[in-house]
Amino acid sequence: MPRPRMIAELAEERLEASDKGLPARAAGVTVREFLASGPRLSEFWTPLLVLDERALAHNTRVIQEWATSHGFDLMPHGKTTMAPALWQRQLDAGAAGLTLATPGQVRTARSFGVARIMLANTLVAPAGLAFVASELADDGFAFSCWADSVATVEAMEQALPDAPLPRPIDVLVELGASGGRTGARTLDEAVAVAERIAASPSLRLAGVAGYEGSLGHDRSPAALAAVRDYLGDLIELRAAVRPLVGDRELVVTAGGSAYLDVVADVFAPAIAADAAAGLPASWVLRSGASLLHDDGFYHGISPLDASAAAARSGGTALVSAMRGYARVVSHPEPGLALLDGGKRDFPYDEGLPVPFGRAARLGADEEPLVGASVTALNDQHAFLRSDAALPVGIGDIVSLGLSHPCTAFDKWRWIPVVEHHGSDHVVDLVRTFF
Repeated sequence: MPRPRMIAELAEERLEASDKGLPARAAGVTVREFLASGPRLSEFWTPLLVLDERALAHNTRVIQEWATSHGFDLMPHGKTTMAPALWQRQLDAGAAGLTLATPGQVRTARSFGVARIMLANTLVAPAGLAFVASELADDGFAFSCWADSVATVEAMEQALPDAPLPRPIDVLVELGASGGRTGARTLDEAVAVAERIAASPSLRLAGVAGYEGSLGHDRSPAALAAVRDYLGDLIELRAAVRPLVGDRELVVTAGGSAYLDVVADVFAPAIAADAAAGLPASWVLRSGASLLHDDGFYHGISPLDASAAAARSGGTALVSAMRGYARVVSHPEPGLALLDGGKRDFPYDEGLPVPFGRAARLGADEEPLVGASVTALNDQHAFLRSDAALPVGIGDIVSLGLSHPCTAFDKWRWIPVVEHHGSDHVVDLVRTFF
């Protein structure tokens, strides 16, 4: 493969006038030159997505320490940000590798030299399989993907290049659940898939995988019970396929960012049993949103949020590392103001933005916006409403708590990073690759 790009090389990319949110003076200069000029948030344009350096550093430490303390290898889901600099931050902190969702994302990660990748998806596209096969010539590259049916395994074999592979492709059996997303629907079906992988000359059975997040959307007793039952089945599947793996390392993976505490609780006896028996195993947590956290969906559901009882002490709480900013461009009624940011700028699939405060300019001290809410988003407008008269004027800046980092980053090519929320000092620009 060509020499991997280095994260440091991103500093030599030239900024363009088309880069949303950046000051006009940034056009034509490199990232390094722009940052050396001492940029202030107050010179950026709205709408804007901003990251908090202090929160990023904190969350990186919290999720890595949490995973390690519970016996997990952390392979955060890189699709959340598609930002190699943020991937590298977590790899440097101890993450074992990256999880990704599409062959294109895998190619991007490999272009930056990521050495261990799990594709949390099936891989049946011939072009994607050919790419992975060529990358396996690098002995330092570890790759795995998922399969949830015998038909999937056969499709992989048929789509593989005719030339012999440098080594077999590692495949994990994915267990699903009725009403869930992908995954074999019964244990018997999953075992049949495992047996078919084990018999393949071009694939190698590596373990079992699943995603519990599609089984619940809150922490109600019913949702937690469904997640717990599903994870119990995944442990049962792991025991069933262990003889097929033999003395090799067996990978078991689950755990998004919503129910990682339940995953840890259900998996704990099996993790301890493997350790006591000296059986080689890798228990992989894939939490991707934990790096950014948020002020919406994950704030309400994550067991590591500051509002969760389990995270109120010991400094283990995650905090939101992203925030939106938009400007008042219309105030046609006392209880209605229109902001210049909408669906093309901020996530909205897991909840609308939450207004926190108003300020005269970006990076300035804010006054709280009490009783206000964003009730709707258009492509480029947000509807800020209140039962009382809104204390905002034309041109004011409104800060917004956001929900769901997985659909925040794809709207931005370069994202400014400030020292902390409320700071005017821009310390970095994060590049995304969507």
